[in-house]
Amino acid sequence: MQAGLGDQQAGEAGGLLLDAALESIPYGFCVWSPKFRLVMWNRHYLDIYGFSAKAIRKGMTLEEIVELSARLGNHPGQSVSEFYEAYTHQLLANRSGARAKERETLAGGRTVESAHVFAPGLGWVVTHEDVTEELEKNEIVQRRRRELERQNIRLDAAVNNISQGLCMYDPKGRLVICNQPYQRIYNLPEDYLRPGTQLEDILGWLFDQGMSAMEDREGYIQWRRDVIAKGEYGKNIHELYGRTIMMQHHPMKDGGWVSTHEDITEQRQTEARIRHLARHDALTDLPNRIQFLEEMASLESGLKRGEKAAVLCIDLDHFKAVNDTLGHAIGDEVLKQVSARLWGTTRETDILARLGGDEFSLLLRPVEHPADAARVAERIVKVIAAPFQIQGHHILIGASVGIAMAPGDGALTDTLMKNADLACYKAKSEGRSAYHFFEPGMDADLQKRRTIEQGLRVALSRDELRLVFQPLVGLKENRVTCFEALLRWDHAELGTISPAEFIPIAEETGLIVQIGEWVLRQACRAAATWPSGIRVAVNLSPIQFKNRKLGETVRAVLAETGLSATRLELEITESLLLADNESTLKTLHELRALGVRISMDDFGTGYSSLSYLRSFPFDKIKIDRSFMRDLDGRSDSLAIIKAVIGLGHSLGMSTTAEGVETEEQLQAVRDQGCNEVQGFLFSPPIEASAIRKLLATEAEGLGAMRKAS
Repeated sequence: MQAGLGDQQAGEAGGLLLDAALESIPYGFCVWSPKFRLVMWNRHYLDIYGFSAKAIRKGMTLEEIVELSARLGNHPGQSVSEFYEAYTHQLLANRSGARAKERETLAGGRTVESAHVFAPGLGWVVTHEDVTEELEKNEIVQRRRRELERQNIRLDAAVNNISQGLCMYDPKGRLVICNQPYQRIYNLPEDYLRPGTQLEDILGWLFDQGMSAMEDREGYIQWRRDVIAKGEYGKNIHELYGRTIMMQHHPMKDGGWVSTHEDITEQRQTEARIRHLARHDALTDLPNRIQFLEEMASLESGLKRGEKAAVLCIDLDHFKAVNDTLGHAIGDEVLKQVSARLWGTTRETDILARLGGDEFSLLLRPVEHPADAARVAERIVKVIAAPFQIQGHHILIGASVGIAMAPGDGALTDTLMKNADLACYKAKSEGRSAYHFFEPGMDADLQKRRTIEQGLRVALSRDELRLVFQPLVGLKENRVTCFEALLRWDHAELGTISPAEFIPIAEETGLIVQIGEWVLRQACRAAATWPSGIRVAVNLSPIQFKNRKLGETVRAVLAETGLSATRLELEITESLLLADNESTLKTLHELRALGVRISMDDFGTGYSSLSYLRSFPFDKIKIDRSFMRDLDGRSDSLAIIKAVIGLGHSLGMSTTAEGVETEEQLQAVRDQGCNEVQGFLFSPPIEASAIRKLLATEAEGLGAMRKAS
């Protein structure tokens, strides 16, 4: 190492001693003159900065040293001038004799701590120490300390934010730790929360607060000691302050234990509520089907002991119309009031249940005579028939009741429920708002109805429905002017079913909407292939008018099939106008605006037909076939036919006579000026494939024959 003291007067021995002293210093050392020139240094200084011994010489300027250091990769992120200016500023600012420190980064990410002191007449004495490892060790220690603090924070947060109260005891029964929920559950004073608190002190305080059902304080504490001594998991539920607390004991290997405490009051209440809801209707709070069937199951054993009972099936009449017109909120309120009225007809021993929708059941037990059940059924029909006043609406519904007597009508739950349902269906079919006892033979009728209903739901997908067409003959044109589309159903098991049987069921279930749209589409598609002068007539059910998009549906079908709107006739009955006059008229005007012709079917059979002719300008009225049948036997039939035809002419409406089967009937309506006729005299309903043939032969036979008549 070259020390270079530059003192020519110093002895050879003194120089060697100084060199040895400098080299023994365990850190880098150098001296800068007041003019920033290197005066002396040691090997540690060279090693720290990576300088070679040949590159450093006495008298080098600080700027030269900084440039050399920068080339070796030291002071990354700073230029030579930036580092030089900052370093000289630090040295010049420290000439008071105080020791100043700073850190700098060298190549490889090492950190050097420098300390400098100004000595008058000599300059700045600077030491350089590589503190990289020391910093890393300190960082590891700090990191571990921070991690421990974070773990403690997490533990504290976890312990104090769990819903359960938790406490830990050492083998001597001294409290180690407890959380805030534990304190809140038992409302423990702060004195009992300190680590080291004995279990007996806490147990004694809890006993004084009334936690234990035991009368003896020592007995309660001994019970806890016995649980601990077993060294086994244990669970106990107790009451405190009107709350239900579940305590669990978890032993540890060292003899201590952890206990958890959970307030399960709401949980118990929720479980009780769930058990209640599982067997009660949420809307009316009456027993539901599950509980009712359980009661029925218990009845079976009573019947074996000679008990008598009655099962009543109660179904509301016209309730669907309430939901459809006033909405489900009003419908729900009706059901609540219905359940209250029904409850008023029962005894304490009876079971009233809502099975779902608008269906209720009542189990009367005991019942000695059918007359007793009949009196209850009469009261039910009467109380439900009384008007309901709900949110300004005056609502009228009814109740049909079916009665099955046990054990005469069955001794098993399924049999009694089924027979009461059959009797209820019979009451509905006989006019509703009545009651009916079960009778043998009802099952066959219901089974057929259910078969029809189930079959209707899949009839379209199974391609069982088809259309036939019956011609309407224009008497003035002396040719076929229109075909009426008539629906037929070929059931896979029951064979061909009459529309008179399945159409009412389709309307009750709402399936008529889907089926009616299919009929409309198929009829228009077929008519699009006929000569342009021939129309197609399609019957619409009143149920279809409840669909507010009926007009859009007709428009879409016409566009899809390419049929002109003027070639489509839609036939309705007066029951449609009776149901909802204002809404129906709006839809009829919407259809008329499309160019579709509207006709009233079965005219003359209702009591309000004439008033409806004033409310809507129909294009056509069809005289019901019943007047044709009575034409020969009743003179008033001809008078009615004459009046209807005359009325139609005066109102600008064409007329069609249905059911024309004889030449005499044809001549009678021709004489009165009827526009069209329809009936078996001309043709029965035919398949779509036969229409072309009928039209082709029409001029040869039909036209000449009818003209002569």
